[in-house]
Amino acid sequence: MVRRSAAFVFACLLTAMQDGYAQQSGPARPPGTKESTAFYSSVRTYVNPVLPGDHPDPTLLKVGNDFYHCGSSFHFNPYLPVYHSKDLVHWKVIGRVLPPSSAGMVSDRPGGGVWQGAITYFYGSYWIYFSAGGQWFSKASSPEGPWSAPVRVKENPVTGPLGYDNSIFVDDGKPYMVIKNGQKVNRLQALGPDGQLTDSVINLDWINARLQYSWAEGPVMCKRNGYYYYFPAGDVSGGQYVLRTTALTADSSKWERLGDFFKPITDTANAFPRPNHISAPVQLEDGTWWTIGQSYEKKGNDDWSGMGRQTSLYQVIWEGDRPWGVAPSSGPVVKPALENDNTPWRSVRSDRFGSDSLGAWWHFLSKPAAAKYSLTQRKGWLRLLPDSGRTHLLQKETDHYYAAVTRLQVNDDSGALGGIYLTNGKQSVVARLYYASGNNPRIVFQLDTALREMPYRAGKDVWLKLERFEHNLKGFYSADGKNWQDIGPFISAKPIDKAQPDFNSWVGTSIGLFAEKGPVDFHSFTGKDGFSPLPAIGASNYYGISKVKGEEVASSSVHGGWIMISGVDFGAGGEAKAVEITGRAGKGGKLELWIDDLEKGVKIAEVPVKGKGSFKNMLSRSVSGQHDLFVRFPRGAPGDIHIRDIRLSGKEK
Repeated sequence: MVRRSAAFVFACLLTAMQDGYAQQSGPARPPGTKESTAFYSSVRTYVNPVLPGDHPDPTLLKVGNDFYHCGSSFHFNPYLPVYHSKDLVHWKVIGRVLPPSSAGMVSDRPGGGVWQGAITYFYGSYWIYFSAGGQWFSKASSPEGPWSAPVRVKENPVTGPLGYDNSIFVDDGKPYMVIKNGQKVNRLQALGPDGQLTDSVINLDWINARLQYSWAEGPVMCKRNGYYYYFPAGDVSGGQYVLRTTALTADSSKWERLGDFFKPITDTANAFPRPNHISAPVQLEDGTWWTIGQSYEKKGNDDWSGMGRQTSLYQVIWEGDRPWGVAPSSGPVVKPALENDNTPWRSVRSDRFGSDSLGAWWHFLSKPAAAKYSLTQRKGWLRLLPDSGRTHLLQKETDHYYAAVTRLQVNDDSGALGGIYLTNGKQSVVARLYYASGNNPRIVFQLDTALREMPYRAGKDVWLKLERFEHNLKGFYSADGKNWQDIGPFISAKPIDKAQPDFNSWVGTSIGLFAEKGPVDFHSFTGKDGFSPLPAIGASNYYGISKVKGEEVASSSVHGGWIMISGVDFGAGGEAKAVEITGRAGKGGKLELWIDDLEKGVKIAEVPVKGKGSFKNMLSRSVSGQHDLFVRFPRGAPGDIHIRDIRLSGKEK
């Protein structure tokens, strides 16, 4: 990808996508800056969130040309996943700090577990400070680990309780803990080479003495042009603020309150209304500054709060020495001037269980579940081993549109049952699609009082598929993984997706596998099946595109445009042979399909479209595994080509 100047990458906002053929001319730009037509044919923008799904309380560390993220994991375990990125847009899990076996201090309940996850680097080591009934730290020579056993940070009467949601600020090599406890305690204290508090505490309790910032939680700091900046968040519902000083002092007269951090939101289509709990802003080589922050997703009555606090990327702009976070936008934003390292967009990962160890993208919701599986008892299979109850293996849900598929085997005489599991964080609202063995073998699809059942005696294998289309869920089963039978009408997922009591104990939705009453073997899990319809309106990223009546997308520019559907599974061993696109076109043209990127990726098909119906073509090369799928629209009249969905097939029909 071509390097761009700081002016060129100045990140502003697109007009929100509108129903109909809304003409988009590209991002708003500083005066005198021209938009390049390259926006329409290459990936130079992103759409938030960059970390979809539950990623609360984010902290961000820049070391050289690498970026690392960690945050609160609560009872998701193994605890404290560490993410890596080269471009601040594409993120992958590279390790976890605490295995359940070494986390005796951690409560095993929703909302308990591990809070904070402040990742930092000082005195030649990586450190992660976290809260679990007190402050702890682990350290490592690399963010991938292995991480040391947790060490408790010693409290003292002068400093007072260390609380939660602390962060670490490093000033010219000297680290400070930014301490937060309750609503009114906001303090600073240096850390020594042993990771423990040293020197005198700098008392900043005056910052929120009158509850000016609600809880003033998750404070972070950065330094620029001789100013120290202190960023407290409001509370879980939102609010982000900033103060500054020229010296680290407890004297309130030396500090200036600058007010809100984010610019006012003008995009009425924005679904992340009150971002906060930002990470400490970081500066790139081109001089631009960036931060990541969390927000629940909700627009009007369309409530996705159940997914948890999702993390977005925001540019920080400076008016003199006053920082502003660019207001959230529902549309494309120009990317930082950084290169991706072929990391895919963050999405639910497929797994064919060919390794003897679990991928870092999996988690459990209880310590007992973390011990009730095996990848070695049957090579190439995951075996879930419940006791008299239920066990599971899960990932954080990342999308509003997907088809999750699994292939499983159950001993028909065991009475065991197993399949696909979609749950809110507390497991108080659960969707299960499963095969039940025993005297009454059947396929069952259930969420609360909604129940679908069909008699079915499995052969050697049974395939199950859970399709999500926004808040609608539909279940399918198959004897061969190719010919599918549905299990009745849609079931609404709104009880899972909506805001939960007590903020769902701070945790979001997860999807994966489960077993009950006996062992169940799983040969594979597919996060987003490419052989099922992939709705174009479910694109994770796009440019020059408008949504039409909530069902189709169309180009909104004479230059064309593109969409990207993340994490599409193309099957194994070159199983995908052809592609079919459902849509309509007037004059028409050829749609190009690429994987992984529009410049450095691979073009896999060209599909001619004209008229109305299904447009098909063979793939030009063999593709296997999971990839981000791009569809590039040709130049032409805006709105000439509409597409509804894309689907792979084993051969051209």
